[in-house]
Amino acid sequence: MASDLTKKYYKIKDVAEIIGVSQPTLRYWESEFPDVKPFRSSTNLRYYTPDDIETLRIIYYLVKVRGLKIEAAKEQMRLNRTNITKRMDIIDKLLDVRDELTMMLKGLEKRR
Repeated sequence: MASDLTKKYYKIKDVAEIIGVSQPTLRYWESEFPDVKPFRSSTNLRYYTPDDIETLRIIYYLVKVRGLKIEAAKEQMRLNRTNITKRMDIIDKLLDVRDELTMMLKGLEKRR
């Protein structure tokens, strides 16, 4: 995912869209997870790097997909971040395969 991000910095609005959560949720996660440290401009605007976005994707996975509480998500990130990233990558690939198979199935149904 981080390789898909081509810019050096992203505004909070863009990151909220990429991750699929609201801006207040991102600000809350920033206050709870020390790994998320967006750059702040002189006017106090947040600018997130692709690494920040990857960390937020992990938080999203733990909190929204797996349903962990914030404290449990912090603990998982502290103890097992590499395995979480691997698991997320596998899930992403499986979802891509599922989408591709669904498109193929729809194509076959149209040919009938």
